Amino acid sequence: MASFVGSSVSFKASPHALLNSSFTNKNFAVKPSIAFWRTNVPKMPSLRVVCAAAKPETVEKVIKIVKSQLALKDDIAVSGETKFTELGADSLDTVEIVMQLEEEFEISVNEDSAQTIATIHDAAELIDELNKAKAA
Repeated sequence: MASFVGSSVSFKASPHALLNSSFTNKNFAVKPSIAFWRTNVPKMPSLRVVCAAAKPETVEKVIKIVKSQLALKDDIAVSGETKFTELGADSLDTVEIVMQLEEEFEISVNEDSAQTIATIHDAAELIDELNKAKAA
């Protein structure tokens, strides 16, 4: 469905109905055309989504540390989207993983940040952010 809003008129109709019929009122008649669609409809501003992405090497290193801490077999598939809870980690395991990450990456994770880590990717993003802040 297409929506058009004028200063005094508002209507909704399918694009097919708009192009194949005319809308009449006592004061005006509108027969939309393709040119009408292109020139008179204001363009919507484009949205850019910026997503912080962790470095692939950081994600791989975190995966190795998590697998080691949880004693997971090599054949278990773990990706950036994998949640620690899906791997059977409880809160104590998560604390131990964070401690191992701090040691391995030579960073310090505050308690509030540590509680926001739910996935491998979350941990890798936090590590990259802390390393970036440390380098600045």
